Amino acid sequence: MNDPLEGLRVRVVPMGCRTNIFESESLSCSFSEAGAEVVPDGGFDVAVLMTCSVTAEADRKCRQMIRRLRRESPGGLIVASGCWAQKVQAGHAGELGVDCLVGNRIKSRIPDIVRELLLEEGKQESPRVVRVDVQADHDWDPLFLSRPQARTRAFVKIQDGCDHRCSYCIIPDLRGRPVERPPQEILEEVRKIASSGCPEVIFTGINIGMYGKSSGASLGEVIKRAGMVPGIKRIRLGSIEPFALSEELLGDLSGTSKFCPHLHLPLQSGDAGILRKMNRGYTPQEFKACVSMARRFLGDDLHVSTDVIVGFPGESEEAFDSTLGLLESAGIGRVHVFPFSPREGTPAALLEGRVPPEVKNTRRDKALVAGSVLLEGYSSKWPGREVEVLVETNSNGICSGLSRHFLRVEAASGAMPGEVILLTPDSSKNGVLHGKV
Repeated sequence: MNDPLEGLRVRVVPMGCRTNIFESESLSCSFSEAGAEVVPDGGFDVAVLMTCSVTAEADRKCRQMIRRLRRESPGGLIVASGCWAQKVQAGHAGELGVDCLVGNRIKSRIPDIVRELLLEEGKQESPRVVRVDVQADHDWDPLFLSRPQARTRAFVKIQDGCDHRCSYCIIPDLRGRPVERPPQEILEEVRKIASSGCPEVIFTGINIGMYGKSSGASLGEVIKRAGMVPGIKRIRLGSIEPFALSEELLGDLSGTSKFCPHLHLPLQSGDAGILRKMNRGYTPQEFKACVSMARRFLGDDLHVSTDVIVGFPGESEEAFDSTLGLLESAGIGRVHVFPFSPREGTPAALLEGRVPPEVKNTRRDKALVAGSVLLEGYSSKWPGREVEVLVETNSNGICSGLSRHFLRVEAASGAMPGEVILLTPDSSKNGVLHGKV
């Protein structure tokens, strides 16, 4: 009997975080290996939406995407998976047009679930719900990326879940307690990625700094071993919490020549009182000390990017100014700014001292301007210095790629995606370097 997936048009749509991107690409590989045709857009027979629920806005976008998918293929099968699918009521999902809800920790089962749905006669009146208790489940969901969609960089999921419990975050409830991927499986996937011709991997997860508690290998050891895989030219980390940095980890990173000198360390606020309300687990001074320690190991040119939340309950003008001051004094490069959005079910949603929307918007705009100035300040260090660029695209003789320090670089060159070139930028604008090979 033929596989019911064979020949079907399958569309996998990621929303939200880098972990969702990895999970979506892994599922695409599974469907392709079963004989399905994975399509990037347009009509489909089966659509899998990897949902996000980090904010109420993320929920809205998930609902919007489901409606759009249903309009594009009225008779197609729609599966919603991920964080929004972990908590949404089945009736509401059914009204939107979802045929099946698959929660977290069991996404590798989606192809088999789709097979079962396709073999059933007729459509169900309400969506099928396949979910587990993520707080009690400690198994690793064995998704595997055998061939990345991009030719230049691939995400590798090494960890899932979190138990830190920042006061504004709902993700620990939806992703569950921390679990780790076995190191041998990580390295096997890295070897597969390298053999496909993709030279860069980015280790990602929900809280990757927790890696090493149960796997038998530390995060630094896994990175060092990945750096020895033939064909891998670059290794990066996704977001890592400041309190996860240690001298041991930084020593391993500095001792791995393939590791790129860029760290994304979420700050969220530069005010001690707000950080306590957020339950972040560090003070502004400790954050600055982490950045200084990282530069001691990885060099003064280390690019540190960050996230900040503006308008958290109780944030005064002085507290907001403290955040801007810390961003500058810590030498941050790129800044991602998020206005506070109360998440139902979190302690922060019950806090008093809500900041008016117009004030939040003003602070968001100020923080974005400050971030642009900081990024331009960091990127202005590079004109006149030779930088290594991994080319991602080439359009009409203009190639674009990333430097090892995670800056976008554009130059006139015949280099093609996947090639590594050396060039000396002669200018920087809006955080992008421009130069000649």
